[in-house]
Amino acid sequence: MAYRANGRRQSEPIDDQLKVLLVEDSRTYALALSRRLEAELRLPIVVCQSLNELHEVVTENRAAYTMAVVDLNLPDAPHGEAIDFTVQRGIPTIVHTASYDLDTRNRIMERDVIDYVPKDSAFTLETVVATARRALANRQTRILVVDDVSATRKLLAHMLKVQQYQVIEASSGDQALSLLQNDPDIRLVVSDYYMPDLDGYELTRRIRRQFASDRLRVIGVSSSSDRMVSVGFLKAGANDFISMPFIPEELQCRIASNVETLEQLVQLHSLASRDALTGLFNRRHFFANAGRLIEDAQAKKRKSAVAILDIDDFKQLNDSHGHDFGDQALASVARCLAQSIEGSGHLLARIGGEEFAILFPGLDAKAAMRISDHIRLDISHETLLVDDQQVTLTVSIGVAEIDAASRFDQHLIAADRALYVAKREGRNRVRLAE
Repeated sequence: MAYRANGRRQSEPIDDQLKVLLVEDSRTYALALSRRLEAELRLPIVVCQSLNELHEVVTENRAAYTMAVVDLNLPDAPHGEAIDFTVQRGIPTIVHTASYDLDTRNRIMERDVIDYVPKDSAFTLETVVATARRALANRQTRILVVDDVSATRKLLAHMLKVQQYQVIEASSGDQALSLLQNDPDIRLVVSDYYMPDLDGYELTRRIRRQFASDRLRVIGVSSSSDRMVSVGFLKAGANDFISMPFIPEELQCRIASNVETLEQLVQLHSLASRDALTGLFNRRHFFANAGRLIEDAQAKKRKSAVAILDIDDFKQLNDSHGHDFGDQALASVARCLAQSIEGSGHLLARIGGEEFAILFPGLDAKAAMRISDHIRLDISHETLLVDDQQVTLTVSIGVAEIDAASRFDQHLIAADRALYVAKREGRNRVRLAE
């Protein structure tokens, strides 16, 4: 952590890495909190104990700070002046305060702060750290706000931007659907009910026809006092409903809850589709997605190919050096494979034991052979250290071109036969299926 040194010379350089400001006059509390923040956020923490110190460090380089955690009351800033200072300079701010009542809450919420955390429990440190971690994570989440009333839409967008979300605005249901088609990174839609072209119910129904709830969350909003409006949204497929005018804390908690649910669903999908040892896709994911990729390539009049590869003499290596070595070998080969096809659009999976498969959608056999040979060469340069002995890994690879006349499993069998031809001919080579 980077404690502020009162006697630092003006000529000393400031690190260009983004930092987190912690403004707290209690040295003991600041020490404990800064250690927790640094451990969780993995960013350097700059601690100030007064408004005067805060002025000095921010004036020198205000752009260096990605976030601030600020005490409401300081000896030289008893009325929240430190919060005003960071907010006015565009530094996202979390407030922590020793005293909390309704008047204090109102004073804090008058400012555009991410959140406030009272210092009133044994879990205060955990809460501050969790709030900071969530705010940083929010920057990766895109939210679409849909409302035909500009003032209401911009107010909601502003409240979400304070929470660090990426926000896109749509003034109609049709515009919202168009944006969703063109921006696959939108993860959450917040829609008003009353709109002239498509009301919130119909927009939600159309969204649900295209996007499952584990891909896109929908929250309905309305200023109507009719409680059946919320029922209508939920029946149409929305995940939540918020009444207007918004209570900032309720809005924040409901949005965060839906975003966290999405993250948990992504993690569950990843666990279901990934191999635990290597982190690559598993056999189930490979077979579930290969057909679609091949069909997409065929629709563009392009060929595809598939490769099967396994580690040469794996059983012998495993028996000689132990299962821990075998796991290291699998992880090492998987890492090479992942690096070789990163960003290519090819589908890579561990399909069993020491066997891996790569689908090359849009590539013919010649191109797939060329890539496979590069992969083979890269892996042959991999060595593992076992009992002070360098062990070299090699793989054999079989490749088959895919045509529309045969089933996918037949092409896999052909690639597997080519793999065993490579084994018989001496290993560490690539062979094309006849």
